[in-house]
Amino acid sequence: MGFFLETLIGGLMAGMLYSLVALGFVLIFKASGVFNFAQGAMVLFAALAMARFAEWLPQWFGFESLILANLLAFLISVLIMFLLAYAIERLALRHLVNQDGATLLMATLGITYVIDGLGQSLFGSDIYQVNVGMPKDPVFILDSVFEGGLMVSQEDLVAAAIAAALVAGLSLFFQKTTTGRALRAVADDHQAAQSIGIPLNRIWVIVWCVAGIVALVAGIIWGSKLGVQFSLSLVALRALPVIILGGLTSIPGAIIGGLIIGVGEKLSEVFLGPFVGGGIEIWFAYMVALVVLLFRPQGLFGEKIIDRV
Repeated sequence: MGFFLETLIGGLMAGMLYSLVALGFVLIFKASGVFNFAQGAMVLFAALAMARFAEWLPQWFGFESLILANLLAFLISVLIMFLLAYAIERLALRHLVNQDGATLLMATLGITYVIDGLGQSLFGSDIYQVNVGMPKDPVFILDSVFEGGLMVSQEDLVAAAIAAALVAGLSLFFQKTTTGRALRAVADDHQAAQSIGIPLNRIWVIVWCVAGIVALVAGIIWGSKLGVQFSLSLVALRALPVIILGGLTSIPGAIIGGLIIGVGEKLSEVFLGPFVGGGIEIWFAYMVALVVLLFRPQGLFGEKIIDRV
């Protein structure tokens, strides 16, 4: 029982990190109606900015405080993601208002390669470390219930707590604020939103800025765990089954979908992997996504599409 609970907790922690990346996709789709293939590149770009400025600032200004370096690097990275969001809207999205979804999709593919190349040019292509002081050593809990206790990663606990707080804040933002409601209106119908005075260009800048902050937090967490390298952009592929399962328009769906995928991956690999030679964790999520697409294409929490004729 103890081993099962350890695996379950590990899956929940991994699921929260998947949810954090999936959230960036959901945010932009809710505001623009386009699937943003550039989200993975944004995660990488934000992590590179954080890692490099945390390294450069002490060299430039001669201080040794890790906390100060990380704080300043975070603030600079936030500003950079805001500027990136503004540039994307100004140079690309502004000229594609009311275009077909396929056109916007191709635009995000182009943005992906621009961000990847820009990140390599500005920050380099080596492997960098993000050291924000997250504890690496595991802890043992419930010693009185299970012999030896349950081993839990402190880093995963902190990361999951940060992800949960960010997701909760964004959920409230979308549901309770005027800007959040405007974002949902733009997602439903660009032309109708413009006709009632909602400034589409400003809304797109806001949502890309918010998605940039989400990408920065995700990049810091994943960069702390895996190191900042260009394969980090592929972490977005791990979020695709999450949004397919939860629904591309649902923030709660991104959360629950991430938890289901995270737990399913860990449990299937540990308990079924030995019978099939292992490797289930690699394809489990995509198999779940395929089944969901066959029987409920909009996902568990997505809005059902009704065509009227």
